[in-house]
Amino acid sequence: MNTREPTSPISPVAVYPPPVSSEDDHIPRTAAEFYGFVAWATTAILWFVYVSWVLLPDSVIRSMGITWYPNREWALLIPSYAVFLILLTYFTYFALAIYATPSFSEVKSITDEHAHYRPMGRTSPIARDSGATVPQVHDLPIGLVNRVLYGRRRRPLT
Repeated sequence: MNTREPTSPISPVAVYPPPVSSEDDHIPRTAAEFYGFVAWATTAILWFVYVSWVLLPDSVIRSMGITWYPNREWALLIPSYAVFLILLTYFTYFALAIYATPSFSEVKSITDEHAHYRPMGRTSPIARDSGATVPQVHDLPIGLVNRVLYGRRRRPLT
């Protein structure tokens, strides 16, 4: 057993400086790493240009040789439009979800065509179940759920 191993019980602390890796240990780099770095660098440069355009006075921008640039009101309009668009998107998806939800009085809010009920009766698998196996997954009828939760319905005295 090598006592210089970083995970050795004899030497639990990793060696310093770390051992040099061989050519066999080289991990090939993918294009995703390159594109990620390019995207990060481009975003950082564009942010710097945007902040410079917003904060620098006209004289400094013109001294750099830039003679035309958008009006500064766009520095407020574009982020404002973006926030409004995001809020509109959230509101639209919320409204579509509410619109697609059935009302409480519809049967679709309780069951649908994909419901898989277990057959009931003396020959049903529930009656023959010994308890040694896990039963299959089935939907419970709403009447059974109500009976378990609320008990039998009592008739009002008339």
